[in-house]
Amino acid sequence: MPGVFVHRRDTHYADEPYRQYQFPKAYLSRASQFEGDWAVYYEPVKAGGRGFYAVAWVEQIVPDPTREGHYLALIKPDTYLDFAHNVPRTIDGELVESGLANAQAAVRPLSTQDFVRIINLGLGDDESALPRVGDAVVPLAPSLSDNQRPFRFEQERIRAESLTSRIVRDRVFRTAVLAAYDKRCAITGLKFINGGGRAEVAAAHIRPVAAKGPDSVNNGLALSGTAHWMFDRGLISLDDDLSIIVSRHVNDTESLDRLLRPDRKAIEPLDPALRPHPSFLAWHRENVFKM
Repeated sequence: MPGVFVHRRDTHYADEPYRQYQFPKAYLSRASQFEGDWAVYYEPVKAGGRGFYAVAWVEQIVPDPTREGHYLALIKPDTYLDFAHNVPRTIDGELVESGLANAQAAVRPLSTQDFVRIINLGLGDDESALPRVGDAVVPLAPSLSDNQRPFRFEQERIRAESLTSRIVRDRVFRTAVLAAYDKRCAITGLKFINGGGRAEVAAAHIRPVAAKGPDSVNNGLALSGTAHWMFDRGLISLDDDLSIIVSRHVNDTESLDRLLRPDRKAIEPLDPALRPHPSFLAWHRENVFKM
């Protein structure tokens, strides 16, 4: 069965949501119930958090070799996904997690019905943020009121397709990254919206999926076409303080200077918790950037 991991941005645990979740032995019996299944991440809103904000597949639970009496829930690579829309704990006064028995439990199982509802709300369907290519239709998790899919087998199958489909994941990732940067290019500062209301900016992975980069906003940047092209080809990169680094291979530095933001620093996300992670920036500098 699926489950919930409560994660705080000020946590003292060794959590890396896209890679591992650390918890004390007291939660082992609960966590074991959703080993080999999906887990959603919840960040308490009262602590400045986002509510339900991501989902990942719990591949295995093992003893933590670095901390006695603790365990690690290891996340299956390429399964972590930040939601397009954060899901609050309550909607119209009703708990989204309707089967909640203990609001204080940091690790707890989740009913399939509640899981499907959270996924449906989190993935969303914001067409204004979707790319203009690759419009193949892949079903998202069904609504709880969808009478055409009354069987659990169908719910399980559809949600699995939604969470593992590259088309769906790319669309959700783009929506989440564009929202984090207010649809503005992090490198140039430009915010262009076309006549149809669609943002002319792409969501770039800092560490590509092909190189085991997760679909996490911390591994993403909102970039306009030219900036995206230069970033992917290693002509520009970012330092840990988000200063823009320019490769010596750039042949038209004068024009590039006019394109970059005046302070030559990338824009930070609206939520500091979504800032590019230093490990991904370091990977890009070491593996993509041309000195």
